[in-house]
Amino acid sequence: MTFLFRLISNFFKAIFLSLAFLRSLIFNLLFIALVVAVIYFLRPAEEVFLEDDTILKLNITGDVVEQPSQGDPFGGYGGRLLGLPGEPRETVLQDILDGIAQAENDPKISAILLDLKNMGRIGLNQMESIGQALLDFKRSNKPVVSAGDYFSQNQYYLASHADSLFLNPMGGIDLHGFGLYRFYFKEALEKLKVDFHVFQVGSYKSALEPITRNSMSAEDRSQTRAWLSALWENYTVDVAEQRSLKPEDINNYINSIPSNLEKVGGDTAKLALSYGLVDELKTRQEVRAYLSQFAGYSNGNDLNLVSLNNYLSRGTPSLGVTEENEDQVGLIVAQGTIVTGESRPGTIGADTISALLRRAGENDRIKAVVLRIDSGGGSAFASELIRQEILALKEKGKPLFVSMGTFAASGGYWIAADADEIWASPNTLTGSIGIFMALPTFDTILKQGGIHRDGVGTTNLAAGIDLSKPLSEELRRAIELSLQNGYDRFISLVAEGRDMEPSDVEALAQGKVYAGEKAREIGLVDELGALDQVIEAAAVRSGISDYSVNTLVPSLSWWDRLLFQIGAETRLRLQKSSVYRSLIKSAEPALSALQTFLIFPDPNGMYAHWMINYFE
Repeated sequence: MTFLFRLISNFFKAIFLSLAFLRSLIFNLLFIALVVAVIYFLRPAEEVFLEDDTILKLNITGDVVEQPSQGDPFGGYGGRLLGLPGEPRETVLQDILDGIAQAENDPKISAILLDLKNMGRIGLNQMESIGQALLDFKRSNKPVVSAGDYFSQNQYYLASHADSLFLNPMGGIDLHGFGLYRFYFKEALEKLKVDFHVFQVGSYKSALEPITRNSMSAEDRSQTRAWLSALWENYTVDVAEQRSLKPEDINNYINSIPSNLEKVGGDTAKLALSYGLVDELKTRQEVRAYLSQFAGYSNGNDLNLVSLNNYLSRGTPSLGVTEENEDQVGLIVAQGTIVTGESRPGTIGADTISALLRRAGENDRIKAVVLRIDSGGGSAFASELIRQEILALKEKGKPLFVSMGTFAASGGYWIAADADEIWASPNTLTGSIGIFMALPTFDTILKQGGIHRDGVGTTNLAAGIDLSKPLSEELRRAIELSLQNGYDRFISLVAEGRDMEPSDVEALAQGKVYAGEKAREIGLVDELGALDQVIEAAAVRSGISDYSVNTLVPSLSWWDRLLFQIGAETRLRLQKSSVYRSLIKSAEPALSALQTFLIFPDPNGMYAHWMINYFE
């Protein structure tokens, strides 16, 4: 018996010592990682020296974003200025525009080479801005070259702006048009015995259709076809103009793909060439030889190329954090799902944005504020908190202009409604003025499993919203009244902010989505233009001419930044996997809905959100 106790004791002692060793190892590794990170943070950046006849390699890596993700100071300029190695996880739109503009007047830059192979998600309005910047660059009589093994639809839009467009003889161009396809779960929920109680105001508010239907409604199909067609027309017109084609040529390339491939023996590269989508078919070696006419050589046989990140470290951000000029235009970027509390990657935290708006109001140097919104909405309560802070800023006499990004819909429009001016691009998607709430109950499946719940309370609502019981009629009625009040408030604030009659707002609301041009026609948007035009207009409104742009950003702890750095690096590597991209693209609509309901709860349970991520 003593031997048995000793054996058991030794066994648990071994486990304890192993766990202690493992704990010590993990903490030591974390400490070493922290020390290495601090060394990287503090080491001085190496100065980038440019030879004459250098080509700017415009390598757009990862998703194109409006600003570096919260807590990530290493996107865009940050990583290079801190001397961090490796490629960026995301590319900031303004960094791309700054790099192109800087290269236009740089005598050492002889050409731009578009490197798009690692480009992630990007909005059509962002592509439009980059394309215009490339056209401006070409006025300097410096060429833009694009060469690739393969071009996706988004990559090809940018590549079409090149003077010379080359495709690998074994490559191809994947053009397929725009589409929006969702998973619908009504039948699955019925089989799982989950009862979803759905409340919404707005005939076109389609956010909850995936849980209430097995297919797209006629209303949603109609409005989706309208804005998809508008954006696709913009895409084909732009590309056709750059390639000296007609928009119908691009549609014929796609719609007749089987017969087209049959004519060229199934060779996708020859098909692209025959349609005029590319100038020549060239191997990588042939592309290198072609580029040698624009670039010198260094270190033996290496062409003089400088990456975007390295090149940017030589200049100053046009929209940086600055205290230089007496007069400033403040810039605040709101990108992601609107939530209560603080901002995190992919979210617009009401407390964070409100604090930035207050900081802009208290800064006497800031004479006007531009709020850049790229959001499909989120919490109605959080949207209202931000709107209230906007009203407080305007009471101080500072004009506030809104610049809409890829999306500024639902809660995004709630925030924008009281701006002095609202600007969008022709490819912005906005509107979706509606509100909804969804509540699941599990009473049916619990009963089938023999699980029951019972008790007493002092009032009819003492149990609150009990997911184990059917929704009571009085609670249902209370939710309906509350939701209608939220919708009426939405209509009212839009009417007041846009100087419209509530009945007119009601007619164009109902959750309907509009592309930028249509939004301007119906009065939801004042002007169409890029961010730099909005900033200039805000400066004119405030009466200043000599000014700088002060980008207001929240500050996070070094620890938060380090954790985000690790997570973002992992995400970048996963994004390079075609299997991962395919899985995420299929699952994103459902994940977006779950994220809004479960991770970002609204205090009142009401959401002003357009459940969509970008389509390709």
